[in-house]
Amino acid sequence: MKVLNRDKLVSFYSKHASARKALEAWISEAENANWKTTHDVKKRYPSADPISNNRVIFNIKGNHFRLVVKMRYQNGIVLVEWVGTHAEYSKKHF
Repeated sequence: MKVLNRDKLVSFYSKHASARKALEAWISEAENANWKTTHDVKKRYPSADPISNNRVIFNIKGNHFRLVVKMRYQNGIVLVEWVGTHAEYSKKHF
């Protein structure tokens, strides 16, 4: 998969150093993945939550952080929409 908007992740872990290793691991896995459906994502990340508009929410670093992406399965693209702490996520509505 091609991960777009990686700069959002880099910016986030520049401010939250404890998220860096987990987000870099997620990026690496996503780039090497060949997800065709939400089911493929759930096989690798059982705690991932598919939501409307082909978006998926990932728990990062034991649910300390949340990552929201939009999947373009047919094009092999993962678009990073939002990343934040679990507390920040709780205030959002996706």
